[in-house]
Formats: sequence, structure tokens, C-alpha cells
Amino acid sequence: MLKSYMYHNLTEAGCDEAGRGSLAGPVVAAAVILPKNFRHPVLNDSKQLSARTRETLRKEITESAVAWKVAFVDNNQIDDMNILRASVKAMHLALDGLDKIPGFILVDGNSFYPYKNINHKCVIKGDSIYFSIAAASVLAKTFRDEYMKKIHEEFPQYGWDNNKGYGTAKHREALVKYGITPYHRKSFTLIDTQMYLDF
Repeated sequence: MLKSYMYHNLTEAGCDEAGRGSLAGPVVAAAVILPKNFRHPVLNDSKQLSARTRETLRKEITESAVAWKVAFVDNNQIDDMNILRASVKAMHLALDGLDKIPGFILVDGNSFYPYKNINHKCVIKGDSIYFSIAAASVLAKTFRDEYMKKIHEEFPQYGWDNNKGYGTAKHREALVKYGITPYHRKSFTLIDTQMYLDF
């Protein structure tokens, strides 16, 4: 079972993002403050969970959390500032939206910029270590998936309802056939030219 906190005497917010490696759509981050006594037998890194389980957990997390917020940074901003800065910006925006100010921030991964005057700790694979980060990963993932399914209706040929904007063979083939959309990240390598060279 995951850990409930790093410091018992501090109000901790867990942060995580989803969509960092996608070719299209926003990067989405969540910040979650859970009660200190929060436990859950299933909650884990969102990538280890089925879509149905994530949706169930999303409801439980939003109902149980002391505070939570999800924030989006779109593909145009990603192109302007690069994906690392955009990911951290999304986490900062999520923290800005919390109803309660945390005393400490737990961040999944190894990249973060200081937020106000609040201390933080980056934790590699933190979404499989701390409940608050795992909760943030579930919210970021489910809210982003929901958004990608919505914009899939505008551009169904890219298969975003299934690939969520990631560079699957179907997605890349559609890029070659139909070109880019307003949701694609132009700063990313969208077409692997090595795949289409004629010998």
C-alpha cells in the first residue's frame, strides 16, 4: 500500500501531470490534498489502472479530498515555452486553484520549479509511492482523456478517443494523410520521415 504522507505535521499537496509525451492536445496537471488518514487498497499510478477503475477512483478522490484542482496548458502554449515548462506551469496553475494552501508539495518525477515560498520534493515514480501523487495522476489522466475524447469528435480520423494524442501508428499515418490540426504540437516531431522514405 502507498504512503499517506511524507511529513505528518504538514498539509501536503501531491502533484502530477498527464500528456507530456503526446503529439496533440494539452498537458494536464492536478494538485490534490488528501486527509492524513486517507487509505485506499486500489489507488496507484494511473498508468497501472484500467480506465474503468480510474473513473471510479476519480469520483472517490474528488469526494474525499480536502482540496483538489485540475489545470490545462494547451498545445500553443506548449509550443511557445516547451513541454517541461508547460508541465510545471500546469502544476503551478493547479496549485493556484486549491482552496487550501499546502505547507509542502510532493511532485511526481524529477522536474519542478519552486512554487511561491512552499518547499517541495520531487519523487521519481512518486505516483506509485504516495497516495496524494497517485490521486493527482488519476485526476490529470481522467480529465485529459475526457478532453481528448471530446476533440476526437472534431477530428475522428486521428483516433484520439483511443490513442489520446500519442504517436501511435494510426495517428502518424493520419498525420501523413490529413496533415496537422489546430490541436497538434508543432514543436514536436509529428511525422517520422524514416518511416516513409522510398528506397
